Amino acid sequence: MDEDESLEAWAARRDARRRPVGALKVVVLGHEDAAGHRYPKEPRLVSRWDGYQWIPETVAPDYAAAQRLLHGVEGDGVVPMAPAQPREKPRGRHRKP
Repeated sequence: MDEDESLEAWAARRDARRRPVGALKVVVLGHEDAAGHRYPKEPRLVSRWDGYQWIPETVAPDYAAAQRLLHGVEGDGVVPMAPAQPREKPRGRHRKP
């Protein structure tokens, strides 16, 4: 906090940086200091921020399941593809007939 900054401005700047209540965090169990994408087969602890501390929410069996929980994806996360459309014959003078 600067001497010239008002308390209201400082509080607004501080609140903008804080995590929102209900935010989720994922930690690799057994490797707390590891990056989230490492050890993809290891279980993950999913915690929720309550405004004061991280509360354990659930345990995800692997990285993919943790990402589905974190981003709110239902099911297995596989999006069915649209059927392939037949390709149109290329046009233009540079193409052979």
